[in-house]
Amino acid sequence: MMRYKIFSLINILGLALGMTCSILILLLVQDERSIDNFHENKDRLFVVYQRQFIDNKIEAGYFTPGLLGNEIKRVIPEIEYASGFAWVDNATDRLTFQAGDKIMKFDGCYADSDYFKMASYSLLKGNKTTSLSSPVSLCISEKMAKAFFGSADAAIGKTLRYENKKDLTITGVFADVKNNSSVRYDFLINWFTFLDDNSWAKDWGNNGPNVLVLLRKNADPQLVDKKIRKFLDKYNKDQTASFHVELGLQKLSEKYLHSRFKNGYLSGGRIEYVRLFSIVAIFILIIACINFMNLTTARSARRAKEIGVRKVAGAVKTALMRQFLSEALMITGFAALLSLVIVIVLLPYFNHLTQKQIEFPFTNIYFWISIVVLTFVTGIASGIYPAVFLSSFKPITVLKGTLKFSNRSTFFRKGLVVFQFVLSIILITGTIIISKQVNYIQKANLGYDRENLVYIPVEGELRKTYNVFKETALNAPGVKSVSIMGETITNIGSSSYGLDWEGKDPNSSPDFTNTFEGYDFVKTLNLQLVAGRDISKDFASDSAGYLINESALKIIGYKDPVGKPLTLWGMKGTIVGVLKDFHFSSLHDRIRPLILRNGENSTWGNILIRTEPGKTKQALASLEKICKQLNPKFPFTYSFSDEEYQKLYRSEQVVGQSSSYFAFLGIFICCLGLLGLAMFTAEQRTKEIGIRKVLGASVASLFTLLSKEFITLVAIAMAIATPLAWWAMHNWLQGFAYKVPIDIWVFALAGLLAIAIALITVSFQAIKAAIANPVKSLRTE
Repeated sequence: MMRYKIFSLINILGLALGMTCSILILLLVQDERSIDNFHENKDRLFVVYQRQFIDNKIEAGYFTPGLLGNEIKRVIPEIEYASGFAWVDNATDRLTFQAGDKIMKFDGCYADSDYFKMASYSLLKGNKTTSLSSPVSLCISEKMAKAFFGSADAAIGKTLRYENKKDLTITGVFADVKNNSSVRYDFLINWFTFLDDNSWAKDWGNNGPNVLVLLRKNADPQLVDKKIRKFLDKYNKDQTASFHVELGLQKLSEKYLHSRFKNGYLSGGRIEYVRLFSIVAIFILIIACINFMNLTTARSARRAKEIGVRKVAGAVKTALMRQFLSEALMITGFAALLSLVIVIVLLPYFNHLTQKQIEFPFTNIYFWISIVVLTFVTGIASGIYPAVFLSSFKPITVLKGTLKFSNRSTFFRKGLVVFQFVLSIILITGTIIISKQVNYIQKANLGYDRENLVYIPVEGELRKTYNVFKETALNAPGVKSVSIMGETITNIGSSSYGLDWEGKDPNSSPDFTNTFEGYDFVKTLNLQLVAGRDISKDFASDSAGYLINESALKIIGYKDPVGKPLTLWGMKGTIVGVLKDFHFSSLHDRIRPLILRNGENSTWGNILIRTEPGKTKQALASLEKICKQLNPKFPFTYSFSDEEYQKLYRSEQVVGQSSSYFAFLGIFICCLGLLGLAMFTAEQRTKEIGIRKVLGASVASLFTLLSKEFITLVAIAMAIATPLAWWAMHNWLQGFAYKVPIDIWVFALAGLLAIAIALITVSFQAIKAAIANPVKSLRTE
């Protein structure tokens, strides 16, 4: 190691980088798999999902009726506890609390009295059985308790004013929710309050909240799953021959990683990214191990005489193999120590990249066991071939100076390089396609303009003074238009079967996404109408008017829809306009049928403000003044539409950025291996090159001679990698309803990049060999 410092440094650095990548991904995978696995009764804790069969189509999700939790516990004896669960998770939905002069907003959830009996959250003050039993019960986090009262002890029993409309009593203080929970919150409000605030949730035909259940100790989950499958048949009267609903159970500990449905059944989710990162880690570690093999065998001629002398002195093959494996393990040990230092340095940047809060597990014994196992496996994997190869030299041949390498060993080393480049080309191709999809998501035409669009929650006095706010805001500098809607445009989650129209099949009950809109909605969002107009104050009949999208029109079937009757939840009205389909959820999903009703005078929702380009800051200053005048009891809160949209694709953005770094790392390590083979080839052909130079060969011709072999290897790798990369990326893109095509130029570009990188790597060694003095290589002849 000391004699050949550069050689040793390259070996250790290659392994260290490969192990660094593996350790970082190991920490990421451990963090992902730890989510929601801390509950004491995790094997009995389940979340209910709903499967809808609609006209030969199946849709599924965790949305359920708001009354389901209490009823399912009452009817199914195997269910010990159950709780409805709903949360607020975007900036406009944060709720306002007041204690004296302190007014603050926090994120929180609604849950039933059984919630703390099921979930293992530490309750610092209060009783798990009774803390959420009253309609005025409020449980808050330690952070929230300190913010208002200084401590958990001081908070218990105190009153907080909720949304300036109801006083809630603090009956429990829980420890701040840790990062290993998929849902984080600072308060829990009793479920009755949610039902009072959301009357729609009392209808069995409407869906939205989640339901958590804890089975009794001896209950069979499969049997319970069968029992609840047809549970809604006697409650949801909208079911018909062509439409019915089934319920199912999934372990809560599995939901975070397995939450995506395909054709109504669980099919992947974040687990796909965990698997993807794990495969990348294995790829890069294999590339690093192959480097070690190539670099070690490239220097084999220098150790040949040592091996010959050892064998003559009595060393057997197994003893030599132990020696070389020990060397490989020692070098891997140095690489592991270096990689741990690199991991500690890079972890804050890795957390920023992956939007995680992973801490280095200094005290976790299982982590250190994993590191020891990783080091041992890497050392054996990288050292086993060189050990077998070097220990097999024949002492007579070596000591005579006539060492030659068999075609089989040469073929094996070339095969290793091909394998390296197969993995590298797959990484490059995957990075390009993932980047294309992420770029497509960011620049996709959504059917509305998300730029310069601001959301302000309707809360407090704004529930009564929206019309005054709108009139004042329209005269404020920088404000272009104002409207209102139920949710944010990227989070319309309410759905219902309660829709009727002329000619509707009595056996059909399709599910429609629905929310309300205010006047000037189309103008504010820059939506396109394909028929009719927006709901307007200029038409008295529009108080019962509806806007539908093209997907809804296809189901309803009207040929001339404008003016035709439509009834939602018994409210008769007419269709005033048809909107061109626009995206109001993730591009993972197809555009669903949408019904918009008149909600100009609604007392909840979000105000939409379109600002003039370049004047958003000026507009926000004016809007803050207006809100403080009209709604002094509530802090001014707003969010941007484009930011809310980006939140939908955090996972894809993380994968896109991470894959770029991993692809670069894989290529860099691969280049070290290629350099090893170039060194090996140049050593083996030293005399050939000397003879060619004496006979008049030019540097250019010698460079071509030494380089074309490696180009051939990369070309073979490209031929193997292309179909594998296409298959992998095709499967990944299946998770998106709207996706980019896989163009042939992507594979050509990946191949050209690999060839260019190979040429650059080989060129140094090839030119060095080509310009060497032939006298030195021929002086022994």
